[in-house]
Amino acid sequence: MSTTPLPSQQQVNATPKHELITGVVERLTYYSQESGYTVARLQRPGAKELTTITGSFADIQPGQTLQLTGFWREHPQYGLQFQVVNYKETKPATLTGIEKYLGSGLIKGVGPVTAKRIVAHFGIETLEIIETQIDRLIEVNGIAKKRIKLIKNAWETQKAIKEVMVFLQSHGVSTTYAVK
Repeated sequence: MSTTPLPSQQQVNATPKHELITGVVERLTYYSQESGYTVARLQRPGAKELTTITGSFADIQPGQTLQLTGFWREHPQYGLQFQVVNYKETKPATLTGIEKYLGSGLIKGVGPVTAKRIVAHFGIETLEIIETQIDRLIEVNGIAKKRIKLIKNAWETQKAIKEVMVFLQSHGVSTTYAVK
């Protein structure tokens, strides 16, 4: 297992150079509903410690896998942080990632217990099934039609938010303004 190196102090103090990092949101430390400004902790592949990320996000939740563009900076009080300029969500690649994503509270009607049952039933295909054949959730023990409707509405709302963010960012609108 390789470790992902952190930048040196000299690299942090130099003119910010945009980098691309990927990871899974472990927890939110701070979130402003007004501005979307967020401080979160990210687990990057191969990194032993969590990475602190800061920036404006539409609505991120623990369990989401993000691809982030930004730069490293040293905060006088909180230490090394990755300042996010743009981001996009990618689908979780592991069963644990899918389970965390679904159980994070992002999708109304799905908590950690329900997420575990859904992933146990559908495995790595879970997100694809929710995206294209959501009515198959009836196959999962403990999920009724009423709950499927709730999950479907929440999924479509999240999808719409993501699509608007991607559209705005592709047209040069910064994440900060897109969130507003």
